[in-house]
Amino acid sequence: MDTAERTENTGEETTGRRRWARLPRLPRLPRWPRWARRGRRITLGVLLAVVLPLLAAEVTLRVNYTGDPAEGTRTRDRDALWLGHAWVDGRKTDADVTALARRLRDTGVRDLYVHAGPLEHDGTLPKSAYPKARWLVDSLRQKAPRLRVQAWLGDEVAPEKPYAMHLERPATRAAVVASTRQVLAAGFDGAHFDLEPLHSGDRNYLALLDALHRVTRAHGAVLSVAAHQIDPLPGFHSFWGTVTGHPKWWSQAYFGQVARRVDQIAVMSYDTMQPLRSLYGGYVAQQTSLALEVTPDSTDLLMGLPFYHENRFGHWARAETVPAAVRGVRLGLSRTDAHRPGFGVALYVDFAATEADWAAYEKDWVR
Repeated sequence: MDTAERTENTGEETTGRRRWARLPRLPRLPRWPRWARRGRRITLGVLLAVVLPLLAAEVTLRVNYTGDPAEGTRTRDRDALWLGHAWVDGRKTDADVTALARRLRDTGVRDLYVHAGPLEHDGTLPKSAYPKARWLVDSLRQKAPRLRVQAWLGDEVAPEKPYAMHLERPATRAAVVASTRQVLAAGFDGAHFDLEPLHSGDRNYLALLDALHRVTRAHGAVLSVAAHQIDPLPGFHSFWGTVTGHPKWWSQAYFGQVARRVDQIAVMSYDTMQPLRSLYGGYVAQQTSLALEVTPDSTDLLMGLPFYHENRFGHWARAETVPAAVRGVRLGLSRTDAHRPGFGVALYVDFAATEADWAAYEKDWVR
């Protein structure tokens, strides 16, 4: 390369460098303060600590729904049905009782939980709440003598509902016991309690059950309860209670304490917040196993089936179906205690059930 060529090239390079140098510099973005960066890391860590276990739990539920139920995991003729208030307030007729007896004749339903309440917040129960109770019990004894008719009594409970029933008050518990004697005197074969929301570890509820069981035993009657779901993750009720103010679940140990104090315990295994059938079915399988592990053989364990169709927070009708629930029940039963005699399902609720619900129950569980 000669001297002129080198000079020309050097000039171009110099001009290019100067042209580049005249371009404006982009401003630097300000750095976050140290406290903000630390807060961001903590927030991300908390999110990961919450999201990752939940994601792992959902994957586990999906896996729970796989496999085939064991042979013989069908009804043991220990099933139950929740019935609405219309059966004791005068709206139902003899024809309705005949139709109900016919409907249940070839099923596994043995117990009817007939809504006879609700209890007053002080634990009392006005007799005007169930004017046709004696008629119903006598009619069913004639038309379906194998059925037991229990009075379904419930109320909201403090402390989460401070205006409602306070079980820590001895006078309230004594009034609930007196109300139980009252419904047994009216002809019911037992008392079924649905008190919500009951927080895990509530000792006052256990004291109430002890008192109630002494009464039902003395009358040769049944004591049953509707039970909250069991922690899907250890201690989950504490976490959920801190975040939402509503613990929802019971610890497995507390579930066992309740189960040992009653003749029947029916898990409300619906309103699970699961968006897919496979996840819901896997959840029911898990709940069935957890409940079986701590329910004594002397207590009948029933798993709830969703005989209703709503779409709201916590419940998707497309996911919580009878076929998915029954398959989950059979899988949990198969894996934990396939031959347990004191086991069944509980159908919630008669006035919202469709023919498809009944057909699925009979096909997948009864037959």
